[in-house]
Amino acid sequence: MRSLKLTVAAVALSLASMAANAELVVIVNPKNPAANLTAEQVSALFLGTSTTFPDGGAATLADQPESAGIRGDFYQKATGRSIAQVKATWARLTFTGKGTPPKELKSDADVKAFVASDPKAIGYVDSSAVDGSVKAVLKL
Repeated sequence: MRSLKLTVAAVALSLASMAANAELVVIVNPKNPAANLTAEQVSALFLGTSTTFPDGGAATLADQPESAGIRGDFYQKATGRSIAQVKATWARLTFTGKGTPPKELKSDADVKAFVASDPKAIGYVDSSAVDGSVKAVLKL
């Protein structure tokens, strides 16, 4: 019985480690001229300090659900901030009329479909979700 508990614990730790090490990618519509974006450019978009791509085109932001682990990983890697800090930033921007937070979608598949359907959209997904319907512009 003890051996079974240790095995279950080892598997759980392994899965948690795999999730923490998942590679995230920022995606855009294939029609978007952006070939690559820097973490600073992505951070500016997702923190509301910029509303346009480097070429000047308007950006439509797609976010993962707050309950998804990928969201916390993304904001930590891309902006260096926690979800709570990002929420506070968007609350301030929304209250002052200076910004609209990203559209919250339900999953990688929903983010990918949203980005694929809108040439101005930008979002982030696990790298395993990327296919020809979207273009990866930054790996985190």
